[in-house]
Amino acid sequence: MANISNLGSVISNIDDIEKGAQVATSLLQQRANDVRANRVNWQSYVQGQMISQEDYNFIYQFDNANSETKSAMLKEAGPQFARTFFNLMSQIAKDQTLQYILTMLDDVLQEDKSRVEILKEYAKQMKESVWTPFIHLLNRNDRFIVNQTSRIIAKIACWSKELMGLDDLRFYMDWLKNQLRLPGNEYIQTAARCLQMMLRIEKYRQVFVDVDGIATIVSVLLGSKVGFQIQYQLIFCLWCLSFSTHIAERMSKDKIIPVLSDILSECVKEKVSRIILATFRNILEKPEERDLIHEHAVAMVQCKVLKQLELLEARKFDDPDIVDDLEFLNEKLQESVQDLSSFDEYTSEVKSGRLEWSPVHKNEKFWRENAIRLNENNYSLLKMLVRLLESSKDPLILSVAAHDLGEYVRHYPRGKVVIEQLGGKQMVMQYLSHEDPNVRFEALIAVQKLMVHNWEYLGRQLQSDQPKDNPGLVQTAA
Repeated sequence: MANISNLGSVISNIDDIEKGAQVATSLLQQRANDVRANRVNWQSYVQGQMISQEDYNFIYQFDNANSETKSAMLKEAGPQFARTFFNLMSQIAKDQTLQYILTMLDDVLQEDKSRVEILKEYAKQMKESVWTPFIHLLNRNDRFIVNQTSRIIAKIACWSKELMGLDDLRFYMDWLKNQLRLPGNEYIQTAARCLQMMLRIEKYRQVFVDVDGIATIVSVLLGSKVGFQIQYQLIFCLWCLSFSTHIAERMSKDKIIPVLSDILSECVKEKVSRIILATFRNILEKPEERDLIHEHAVAMVQCKVLKQLELLEARKFDDPDIVDDLEFLNEKLQESVQDLSSFDEYTSEVKSGRLEWSPVHKNEKFWRENAIRLNENNYSLLKMLVRLLESSKDPLILSVAAHDLGEYVRHYPRGKVVIEQLGGKQMVMQYLSHEDPNVRFEALIAVQKLMVHNWEYLGRQLQSDQPKDNPGLVQTAA
């Protein structure tokens, strides 16, 4: 998985997995088997004048034909195939029949990717959008119809010579994102599978990012009820995204590294470990700026990835891709450790949001030399600490954040003013009554530092304002 050339081969493996419904790996495929078994009485539709005689003649013959005859019909009467299926999709309201029509269409496309052009060419001749009838079906209540339609949209979008238009693409990507967020979505595997297909196309990736897709994937991966199959599919999506340089460059901002590090430390499935390692490799290889690569490497070190690499190497994988990725990551992360300053380490820890009592927090020399550096980038690190005090429920994180604000105030003369302006003082004070004794202790110490610093600062100000030749004031001996 080391380079882009492998992307196509891995995707083709996924396509092979999808072929047919003999291997029913998802709920949609399992139910598609039942749908195929419930044959439609087409004659009742033509007798009831719900479909035309022409559409009846074609669909009846096509539905009852063997695979070889169907292929011949598609070659000889492609426009009639497209016309009949578009007509049936728009004219038939019954869910059960529509399920059958969509499953038949999906099977036709799955057997031969080039058949998507039959639908595209017909829509072009009719001066209509090929997407409109399918996007309309995404609004149906029946979950099988909606998700089978989504599969068809993804196949047309990925297998056609012409890419999906921006407006339709944005709508579809947003729809897929919402399917991932849908509580208790029993078809989430299908939504993830469609994304796996879509994100192999470079020009589709940024649109998914623009609709807040990465944050959605991260939130799903953070969920407590995510099985390894969904983990694999969604991390596969992140891997596809990481091939685009501009997306790989922003991945440390999306909390991807800590989330994948946690999964790597807990997973037992080789394919999940493999796709995480491949994603990490891209995050270190694809960015063009050296500073960003260093930042990503430091974040991985901070998230204990080196320890996980050591454990994985002990497992002796046969897969050469895993071995290659392990060697690459080990080398790069070891290099970053050697170049890692204590402030780099601290910055990475704060940015990760996973504060712990690492050595720098209690190191007097560190604070003496680096307290002023917390003012850099418009106080960005201080703002992150305050934000953690606002949002975190973890007593350890709250304790360390309160401690660090106190140390900043103790070592930077104007620290109290800065912390008050950022709302930090108020946040620390509210934890004086926190249920956890460690949080209460660190909050109390931080508040004391704020107050002591205040008196020391005031004393220095009074001394500096005092007239040197004023006989009325007597210096007190130290």
